[in-house]
Amino acid sequence: MFDDLACEKYGRPDLRWQHWRWQPNECDLPRFDAKAFLEKLRNKRLMFVGDSVNRNQWVSMMCLVESVIPRPFKIMKMKDPLYSFKATEYNASIDFYWNPFLVESNNDNSSSHRLADRMIKPEAIEKHGTAWNDADFLVFNSYLWWRVPTLKILRESGNFEDPNEEIKRVKSLQAYKMVLKKWSNWLKTNVNQTKTRMFFMGLPATHEWSIDWGNNKNRKCLDETEPISDTKYWGRNSNPKFLKAIESSIFKLKNVGFDIQLINITQLSEYRKDGHPTIYRKLWQPLTKEQLSNPRNYADCTHWCLPGVPDVWNEIILAHILQ
Repeated sequence: MFDDLACEKYGRPDLRWQHWRWQPNECDLPRFDAKAFLEKLRNKRLMFVGDSVNRNQWVSMMCLVESVIPRPFKIMKMKDPLYSFKATEYNASIDFYWNPFLVESNNDNSSSHRLADRMIKPEAIEKHGTAWNDADFLVFNSYLWWRVPTLKILRESGNFEDPNEEIKRVKSLQAYKMVLKKWSNWLKTNVNQTKTRMFFMGLPATHEWSIDWGNNKNRKCLDETEPISDTKYWGRNSNPKFLKAIESSIFKLKNVGFDIQLINITQLSEYRKDGHPTIYRKLWQPLTKEQLSNPRNYADCTHWCLPGVPDVWNEIILAHILQ
């Protein structure tokens, strides 16, 4: 468990967020069966590729399986940008690869971000793609880093550090579509579709505007202990145009025979304003008293406490894998 997701360890007083379970209409979502999953993963590699929410889901997946693996038979290795968990008894790997934009960017270091000056090379995917293409299961996501009006884009051979580099500013949605097109074309050329099954996660919900659900104190998701009950609720940070762009890319891939599945987690996650770490976390060090008293700036309403919401995302993936 990473300390930025260990809400109970860092003093969250309520535990109700752990006990809610998603039940789809008109079908049964089976509980996670770690042994069945590991058997399916025997001699194989599952890789999550994306941003910190995908890392959140990767940690969830490890937590779901590690309890059935005896201590001598599990190994963790972390060397940026690749984090790897291995169940040696099964010769199975569950990996996470940090790649928030799916292409090369000036944020390719998972611990050194440049949030205010996001820059990408929408045609440069090969360096990252070579790390994925031997996986048996690929779980992609990419959204949180796109929530700005515009991004800087460079040519494929450009240098992020060169102040004289020719740079264009492009609207984020336009750049997102450019990257999805490049990603799709790369998959079609480089991934063995008879071997690799692929998933793309929908937009992860965030809860940074408490006024959206009638809390006028504007304390983001702090002290929220119940899900949102309004079935039509949709947060302002979930842009449906980006979801439509993902759907369109996946539809085109399926039309040429690719076995890729959109895991649309957005709406089911929108309800869970109670599921975030808020101030009950440690990032590089525990929050100071001054930070704890200023939840508007320091409450994390983007990532998810574990156990919690990402476990459901993984249950859905398991249902597809075992189907």
